[in-house]
Amino acid sequence: MSHGFSMPIRVYMEDTDAGGIVYYVNYLKFMERARSEWLRELGLNQQTLLDEGIQLVVYRLACHYTKPARLDDQLTVSALVENVGRCRMTFEQQVWRNEELLCSATVEIACLSAKTLRPKKWPDSLSLLGGA
Repeated sequence: MSHGFSMPIRVYMEDTDAGGIVYYVNYLKFMERARSEWLRELGLNQQTLLDEGIQLVVYRLACHYTKPARLDDQLTVSALVENVGRCRMTFEQQVWRNEELLCSATVEIACLSAKTLRPKKWPDSLSLLGGA
C-alpha cells in the first residue's frame, strides 16, 4: 500500500528539555501533525470528520527512539499507511534528520462514532484507501 506522506518540521525551544534535546513525547506530536497533514492532502481534515460524526483516535502505539533531535534541527516526519481494516488503520511513521533515523513508530488509528465513541466503519471519504 503506497499512501505515504512526509513533511518538514523545525525543532523549536518549546520542543526541547533544558538540555536542548527534543522531549520524547514531542516526537508523537510531530507524527500526529504528519497524519493530520496527510488527511489534508486527501482533501479532508479533523473538523470535517467531526462534522460527519467521525473521530479518529490512537488505538495502539509502539515507538522506538534511536537518536536525539536537538534545538534548531530540521527534521522530516513521514506517515505511511501500511494496513487498512474495517475501522482501523495502521501507519508506519519515522522521524529523520538528514540520513539519520531518529525515531520510528507503528501507530494504529481507530475510526469511532463521535457520539457513541464506538468503532465505526471508515467513511466513504476515506474509501480510496482500499480496505475501508
